[in-house]
Amino acid sequence: MRQRYLVVDLFSGAGGFARGFKDEGFSIALAVDNMPAAARSFKANFPEAIVLAEDVKELSGADLSGLVGGVDVLIGSPPCEPFTGANPRRMHDPLDRLYRDPVGQLVLHFTRILAELKPRVFVMENVPGLVKGPLKKALLREFKRAGYSEVYFNILRAEDYGTPSHRVRVFASNLRLKPPRTKRIITVSEALKGLPEPGSGFPPNHDVWMPSERKRRRISKLGWGSAMIYYRGARRRLPNLIRLHPYRLAPTVLGSSRFIHPFEDRFLTVREQARLMGFPDHHVFLGGRDEQYNQVGEAVPVPLSRAIAGSIRDYLKGS
Repeated sequence: MRQRYLVVDLFSGAGGFARGFKDEGFSIALAVDNMPAAARSFKANFPEAIVLAEDVKELSGADLSGLVGGVDVLIGSPPCEPFTGANPRRMHDPLDRLYRDPVGQLVLHFTRILAELKPRVFVMENVPGLVKGPLKKALLREFKRAGYSEVYFNILRAEDYGTPSHRVRVFASNLRLKPPRTKRIITVSEALKGLPEPGSGFPPNHDVWMPSERKRRRISKLGWGSAMIYYRGARRRLPNLIRLHPYRLAPTVLGSSRFIHPFEDRFLTVREQARLMGFPDHHVFLGGRDEQYNQVGEAVPVPLSRAIAGSIRDYLKGS
């Protein structure tokens, strides 16, 4: 009988990170997210898991272990806004982003619960900006305080593992993560292939959101790869409302990003954006429309999660 390793997921969102682990044979025991819609989505997709719609700051490792017992793997994706260059309001001093920003401090609550649960493996996902400058040394100190003196900051690209969109993320872990890369690039056209017309009732989250007539006229003039608007990030202007190029990878899917269909003058449905993140069509997203888009854009892409989970499973079996 195959060993079922227990996973706890902090800042779980709708379950992109957990989905890859479940696909690789792990048991998703418990998840925590303070957004009620995301917690409901997680429960709908992982009915076997205990799901807490709680603030991680208010929980302890004892609270969690009391519900599930011993934990093999702790995963989590603390909010990246304090560390990303896409945020024009992030604090200037990198250490302030970790120690003074109330949202950035959630990383420290991850390390606090890590110290209390003491899993065999942990993986914490965030933007590469989390480990820039003095932040890397500070995080090594925090993980050592949690009982993990050997920590690796694994930089992985989602498109190297079969995700139809660009995404570069750091995965802090007590393991060196080097999953085998896939050799095939999946384009936008391939990712969207086979979906029925929006509004047909299946798959879920495939309802069309039509722009206003004024926006539709502007959209009709956009070529592949062009953006309708730009907004200011921390260092440069960034595009949004991009018409996707059908024969290339999609840009990074973010909670705030909306894409325009490559061939039709409309926004992508939530399901189509979920396809760009590698979600299976049966994975549902609950809540309002913007909440659903956010749950997709803030997730760990499923193919990348699956690759990471496979490496961890092999390690646990070997050890």
